[in-house]
This record gives sequence, C-alpha cells and structure tokens, in this order.
Amino acid sequence: MNKNNENTGVGKSFQNISKELLAKHYHKEFIPEIAINIGNPPKLRKFDLVSEDMSIVVECKCYNWTQGNNNPSAKMSTLNEAVLYFKLLDDICEKVIVMKKSIHPNRDETLAEYYFRTYRFVLDGITLLEVDTDTQTINAIKE
Repeated sequence: MNKNNENTGVGKSFQNISKELLAKHYHKEFIPEIAINIGNPPKLRKFDLVSEDMSIVVECKCYNWTQGNNNPSAKMSTLNEAVLYFKLLDDICEKVIVMKKSIHPNRDETLAEYYFRTYRFVLDGITLLEVDTDTQTINAIKE
C-alpha cells in the first residue's frame, strides 16, 4: 500500500512501464500527457498516453485493493470518469484502459477482472488491458 504522497511517483512509474509495454504490444510509439479535444463544445483533456499517429488513446490506472481487501470504490469512480472521457472522444481511435495487475488476497480475481465483471456494461468500444509489472506482460481482460 502506498502513502498518499507517493501516489504521483508510483503512477508516473506505472505510466512509463505501460508506455514501453504498449509500444511492443501495438508496434507504435506512445507520447505521454497529450491533450485532445473532447465533447461539444470541445474542451481539451490530457490523456496519459497517445500513440504518435493518434490512433490509440490510453488511460493508465495503478490501483490496488484496499488495505481491508475491499474494492477501492473511490478509485472505481475515477475509472468510470475516464470511461466517460473516452465516450466523448471521436470513434476514429482505439480507446484503452491499462490497469496494474492487483490480485485479491482471498479470491482468484484481479482488480481489472473485478472492474470488467462489474462495469462491462459501460466498456463498449473500450479495450481493458492489465499490466503485470513483475513479469512485464500485458493481458487483455475480456469474456
């Protein structure tokens, strides 16, 4: 569990790991913190990673189960906010959420699997990937 003052650094580190793994996965380079217009009227919103050709837009989430082994409900709300921003993007790009692999200590389920199981009804048109920072691998979360 991270202390609050460590969250920004931990998030940036996860973003950098994700950037490298996504480059290998998609065979494209990714640029961090690119602002793209969303909505109508348009408003600029920075996304964590965007492919150089602007065909893939990524949000990175380095979340863990809570100390009491519960789902981090406030973080799930923030994840749903990212989904809303994706829904306001044009459909000409692939929309990807990358979550850190976090296995529940008492269940055979990761946080990304839990999110997919619980919120799949809002994920239409959005790819959910899970990054294992230990093995440096990417796994697609789907049915």
